[in-house]
Amino acid sequence: MSVAVAAGAYLHHIELESGDPAALADFYGRAMDMAVEHKGENWICRGPARVMLFKKGKANKLGYAAFACRDEEALETLRAHVQKQKVAIIPSPSTQFDKRAFAVQDPEGNRMVFGVANEPMDPIRKRGPIHGPLQHVTVTSTNMAAIEDFYANKLGFAVSDRVRNDQGAVTTCFLRCNHEHHTVAIFLKSEAGLDHHSYEAGEWGTIKDWADHLGSMRIPIVWGPGRHGPGNNLFIFIKDTDGNMIEISAELEVVHDRPVKEWKHEPYTLNMWGPAIMRS
Repeated sequence: MSVAVAAGAYLHHIELESGDPAALADFYGRAMDMAVEHKGENWICRGPARVMLFKKGKANKLGYAAFACRDEEALETLRAHVQKQKVAIIPSPSTQFDKRAFAVQDPEGNRMVFGVANEPMDPIRKRGPIHGPLQHVTVTSTNMAAIEDFYANKLGFAVSDRVRNDQGAVTTCFLRCNHEHHTVAIFLKSEAGLDHHSYEAGEWGTIKDWADHLGSMRIPIVWGPGRHGPGNNLFIFIKDTDGNMIEISAELEVVHDRPVKEWKHEPYTLNMWGPAIMRS
């Protein structure tokens, strides 16, 4: 078992930069059913098993993604592995983890934080009628080999699936730090950056609840419903006020012991039900 999977890490919170973080926080409060807090120059949105932070900066930029390990022992085991791989450890920027947390920076400049949740999230507890824990973050890369090596070998994530083009080059890589199919995904693109982040609704009927909720606020679905090949999950996508893509997913594959799957780079792989948004 990989080091990160053994640590039982899960995506706990994400920080996004924005030219208008107040408007972005208001959108997430309404669209994703979260309470909005304003602290100094930052905004925090909290819901059941989902936390988003927003700060003034460049729109569509990932501030950082933060993963909570199972406990302090798991965190220290992961830290020791990262140090052994000679990855530079940088101070944690997260206000949601305590001083034990640490951060690293991947080859494309994305900051990833690891810590222990002060109050473990209950994925079953519901603030409102709609279930949707924060589940994964997806970035784009110009160098797939380097970034996969970083997450798989340096951080100890496990590769679930890869997508390859006709020349055999990897165009997508799905990695996990627990038994969910992916907690980080990487798409090949001409420019590195944030692609999307996702919430796990759990069941198909809950996606319908989300769609009705979004429809009541006239927030349109921009992609889906559909089913991804890798992960076999159902999905819909919306855009926030900055144009960031948000996925609401259900029935994501749970992976234990199986070989890495290889997929063909084609629209059907990305959406087995219809049109696909191809990154490269």
